[in-house]
Amino acid sequence: MDKAIQEELKAHLMQTNETFRNLMNQHHEYDSLVEKLESKPVLTAEEEIEEHRLKKLKLQLKDQMESIVSEYRLQHAG
Repeated sequence: MDKAIQEELKAHLMQTNETFRNLMNQHHEYDSLVEKLESKPVLTAEEEIEEHRLKKLKLQLKDQMESIVSEYRLQHAG
């Protein structure tokens, strides 16, 4: 799928699908937390565990969002 169409679809879902919007917002929140951790010169063992946990959560959210996009495309295919 064309990247521009994909972005357009995500923007549409952000406006029309509350679940998608919540997933996207949560993904951004985890992303910010990961960036904060990655900006530190050295991480404690606890911070490293937290970084890995957040990255896994981000992947789960991304999978859920991609599933919603795929479902939407199937329902609205010409």
